[in-house]
Amino acid sequence: MGKLFLKKGKEKVLYSHNSWLYTGAVAKREKVEVGDIVEVYTSEGNLAAYGFYYGGRNIEAYLFDFSGSKQDLGKEYWEQRFKNALRLRQNFVLNKTTAYRLIHSEGDGIPGLTVDVYNNIAVIDFKIAGTEKLHDIFTGIIKDLGFDALFVSGDVSGSLKGKTLFGEVPAEVLIEEYGLKFSVDIVNGQKTGFFIDQRENRKLLEYFAHNRNVLNLFSYTGGFSVYALRGGAKQVWSVDVSQDAINVAEKNVEINGFDTSKHIVMKENAFDVLNDLPRDVYDLIVLDPPAFAKKESDVPNAIRAYREINTKAIAKIAKGGIIFTFSCSQKIDKDLFGKIIFSAAAKTGRRVRILHRLTQPADHPIDIYQPKSEYLKGLVLEVN
Repeated sequence: MGKLFLKKGKEKVLYSHNSWLYTGAVAKREKVEVGDIVEVYTSEGNLAAYGFYYGGRNIEAYLFDFSGSKQDLGKEYWEQRFKNALRLRQNFVLNKTTAYRLIHSEGDGIPGLTVDVYNNIAVIDFKIAGTEKLHDIFTGIIKDLGFDALFVSGDVSGSLKGKTLFGEVPAEVLIEEYGLKFSVDIVNGQKTGFFIDQRENRKLLEYFAHNRNVLNLFSYTGGFSVYALRGGAKQVWSVDVSQDAINVAEKNVEINGFDTSKHIVMKENAFDVLNDLPRDVYDLIVLDPPAFAKKESDVPNAIRAYREINTKAIAKIAKGGIIFTFSCSQKIDKDLFGKIIFSAAAKTGRRVRILHRLTQPADHPIDIYQPKSEYLKGLVLEVN
């Protein structure tokens, strides 16, 4: 097993239990290979932690164990983390939905790994080489927990992505969330097929939708649109650039038995729609764009994009209108996102009030020692 030795005075990074070990804290490396599990030692030579060696320009390793003692890191070790994660979902999530996140990276003590579940089919994403190297162990654990199938939505090497590691994955999975049905394409859909992380925020929108004209931008397969219809919206417009997504959105409205004449789909670029948006027509707008900032160099352009779409929505929404606005960019923290929305509101000169601050649900737990694990930020705004 490779070893990392910290610089003198850098041990405090371990005491904070931050899973990201930065390169600047490391004094010496011994027998390290990308993807291997490494032991991390203090400058005095005491074992302090274990992590996945990453070897990046800024991040040296992703730490997962701060016990400071020798550990047997075989199947039983990781199985306990899976069982702990499943217990949390059984307690707080499974009474609401058949689609949930079982493993949320740092939030469940396994950085670089996510596992989503649709009915009883697991979908795994290996985000770093360290978790990908353990794919056999994770596959065995998931199988032992009783899941019917395991599909790989992403990996680092490219050797596993798109493969079914056991069982069979159907072309369509029909999930249920708060009593609503949604069609999910696990194999070809965005992320792992559905935006599980917006569950509670969709439910909240239902209460605001009554008797409103709802514009759902970046609508994907229409999750917010379906909840708006159940909430009694007068009319709902779903806007997405993907025809496949639009087709599924229409299907999701139909399978829930809603009046399809109240749902209008638009295969359009959301930016173009906002440019041509008539004033005072829509009184509830959803802005749930894809991540504009996936790396640090994207942040300046992301700030401009978030400001642009929010400025236009705030300027053109009807008086007394409600805006659900989100960022899922990890590089844009909640304080920065709040400042962006403030500047957008100030630019319009309208009176804007925050009614709710939104985040990710319980099956996407936030590691208190790693603030960046809180990637989903949202605000509910009232505009006068």
